[in-house]
Amino acid sequence: MKERQLLLVSLLGILFIFSAIILGPSLLGTHIRDGLTGSAGVITSADRKVTVRGLAEREVAANQVLWPLVFQVQAQDLSSLQEQIDQQRELVNAFLLLQGFTPEQIQPVPTQINDREQHAYGEHRPAFRYGADVVILIRSDNAVQVKQAMNSTDELVRGGISLTQSYEHMPRFLFTELESIKPEMVAEATRDARRAAEQFAEDSDSQVGAILQATQGLFSIEDLDNYTPEIKRVRVVTNVAFRLE
Repeated sequence: MKERQLLLVSLLGILFIFSAIILGPSLLGTHIRDGLTGSAGVITSADRKVTVRGLAEREVAANQVLWPLVFQVQAQDLSSLQEQIDQQRELVNAFLLLQGFTPEQIQPVPTQINDREQHAYGEHRPAFRYGADVVILIRSDNAVQVKQAMNSTDELVRGGISLTQSYEHMPRFLFTELESIKPEMVAEATRDARRAAEQFAEDSDSQVGAILQATQGLFSIEDLDNYTPEIKRVRVVTNVAFRLE
């Protein structure tokens, strides 16, 4: 009888030890978690978030234009070449003044003269030894006026002006007032992100709370299309993380 009691006590002791080994870490972890966070709901709430992108786009008019108007002159000698340059430059300046540009907006660029015979070999000589691409730069803050003048350059061609185009002398339509619209566009992109977050929240029976983190992307400024460089499309994307409640 005494031996049975000892055996029962031993079995109960072993069972208690195994229970402590199995349940101990779990109980200890619960105490640590409660001690660090106060309640399990804080962790759950902090982990419930949604990260979305917000987009803002706007079309704006270019506010600065650089228009290099280029024409080509050629002659057999330098004296004749310079004479033609002066004559045709006067014609171009008169045309630009009639288009409404001021003398301050019309800026001559130093002329580069090419001696074509330096690159000729054998009997193949150019008809004119000297050639020059003459550049007159127009600076304006009126993109509409520049476009209208561009569309009227046929008058120069009819007057004997040999207009040329090249990648080096392409007109540039610029928008330089980004800072004036940046705050509104960032706010618009953030509102767009919140609308996306609200859709996610609705699908999960939640409410959108405060912003946890936000990253603003780079602004991009591009031509509206290949034929409308005077209108720019400004675009920005933001990444925003919202709390879900």
